[in-house]
Amino acid sequence: MKIVNLQSFIKGWVVGDFVPSLIQTKDFEVAIKNYQAKDREDVHVHKIATEITIVVSGEFVMNGMLLRENDIVLLSPGESADFCCLEAGATVVIKTPSVKGDKFVI
Repeated sequence: MKIVNLQSFIKGWVVGDFVPSLIQTKDFEVAIKNYQAKDREDVHVHKIATEITIVVSGEFVMNGMLLRENDIVLLSPGESADFCCLEAGATVVIKTPSVKGDKFVI
């Protein structure tokens, strides 16, 4: 058994084709992301990866749509998204495949 702290990873990314990683794989990426109110992500797109965002807690707006606990968003390759945290919370993000450099800010 190995125990590590989430803060040991870059921006919550714990699995994928990067270092540090609990499991280094090109198949998928997993992140646990914690946000404070007013945190935001610029509009971006992934040209190759499909991205799933699961709202664990808090309130967020993505592409103008309100997201709350238990909402799940599926973004296909080429679909752009922006992101703003309205109320402190957390998400789990899964991307497949894990492709270095596949985030393009618009």
